[in-house]
Amino acid sequence: MGEYNVITPEIIAELEKAAPGRVVTGGDINPDYARDEMPAYGVHMPEASIDVLSTEEIAGIVKICYENNIPVTTRGAGTGLVGGCTPICGGVVLCTMRMNKILGYDLENMAVTVQPGVLLQQLAEDAMEHGCMYPPDPGEKLATLGGNVATNAGGMRAVKYGCTRDYVRALTVVLPTGEITRFGATVSKTSSGYSMTNLICGSEGTLGIITEITLRLIPAPKAAVSLMVPFENLHACTAMVPKMFMSGFKPQALEFFEKEILVSSEKFLGKQTFPRQVEGTEAGAYLLITFDGDSEEELDVIVEKAAEVFLENEALDVLIADTPPKMKDIWAARSSFLEGIEEQTKMLDECDVVVPVNRIADYVDYIAGIKSNYDFQVQYFGHAGDGNLHIYTCSNDMDPEEFGKQADEFMSLLYSKAMELGGQISGEHGIGMGKVKYLEEAMGEVAIRLMKGIKDVFDPKNILNPGKVCDRL
Repeated sequence: MGEYNVITPEIIAELEKAAPGRVVTGGDINPDYARDEMPAYGVHMPEASIDVLSTEEIAGIVKICYENNIPVTTRGAGTGLVGGCTPICGGVVLCTMRMNKILGYDLENMAVTVQPGVLLQQLAEDAMEHGCMYPPDPGEKLATLGGNVATNAGGMRAVKYGCTRDYVRALTVVLPTGEITRFGATVSKTSSGYSMTNLICGSEGTLGIITEITLRLIPAPKAAVSLMVPFENLHACTAMVPKMFMSGFKPQALEFFEKEILVSSEKFLGKQTFPRQVEGTEAGAYLLITFDGDSEEELDVIVEKAAEVFLENEALDVLIADTPPKMKDIWAARSSFLEGIEEQTKMLDECDVVVPVNRIADYVDYIAGIKSNYDFQVQYFGHAGDGNLHIYTCSNDMDPEEFGKQADEFMSLLYSKAMELGGQISGEHGIGMGKVKYLEEAMGEVAIRLMKGIKDVFDPKNILNPGKVCDRL
């Protein structure tokens, strides 16, 4: 890390010229700008914040910061879970929430161009009105698309449709020098040099600031149906997943979870949707599946065949939600897992490792085998279709220092096991500041050296979001 300068009154005056009336300092700064949704990874106030309005304005601000060696952290809605938008070196926070326009559709090429502050939910609903679907479906619908691209967000539909990166056609980016550049184009394929769009997507604001995004769309499916499938235990539940794919099914979404976290979510919502018992047998875990297609008749055939496979592989029952209200209710329970945990927990940490689909059962067995060694509760669920698991350490009464010590030890074991099984540190949340050391341990010296080399080329002064991804302060 270089030595950064403090923001002087003279620099404030320059920033005011670039963004008149929107440079906020001192006690007037929104306290949310000091953190994301996981304050366990630190709370650090910036010296100044600016709600930015345009690419050109951002370029002007960043140029001032580059010339004066001032760190810059960009944020959207702040819904991240790894401290990715926490300004740990102070400096300036740029918030893109006011850059929230859908700039236009190119339906002939099935694409849409948006500003980074557009909410995922906003685009999803608007695209449907145009007969299109934007497939990426991260759990946090009030996240911004700029943040989704910066972290390569995944979500529940990744099993069939892929992650955010698979839908990014082109990006307008402000570099740390203040230069404006555009990567990519509205085309279906390219072999034109290094893939700069893929490099920016997932870089967590450390290489450039995303100011405009062109995204691929698909025709909206004409029909969908969801299945609730209870199992007696989590091992049987997760062991079912590879068998499902081997049987030729292509679900839109495929989630797994234990009863404990379901009860927590339904308590938060004040409504029970999933069965607790099936013919006298206690349900310990569940699969939640959605299929989509061109007609209800097509889905009827898929559901019938899928139900046979489930029931032949220890499923207690197969319950069908084939109307919008029923589907809304069961997916509301799944979508509220994190909110339920946050409401009922004072201290928590989490990881989102990803392992091969056929190793999910082995991984959850490993968690079950070590969690009793710790004083906190462990709750977990995941995207069964792509092997992405979310594991939370939760406590209301532990000493904070002891909680942090035990959580760190537990997380180290989880990451090591994930790598042993052929997995990766993060499936969709990113590295931020909270997982830097784990990435170093997992990736090794050569990979980290290459990542740091890329960072140095883009950002030789290390002013963009320092202390994140591959940069340990």
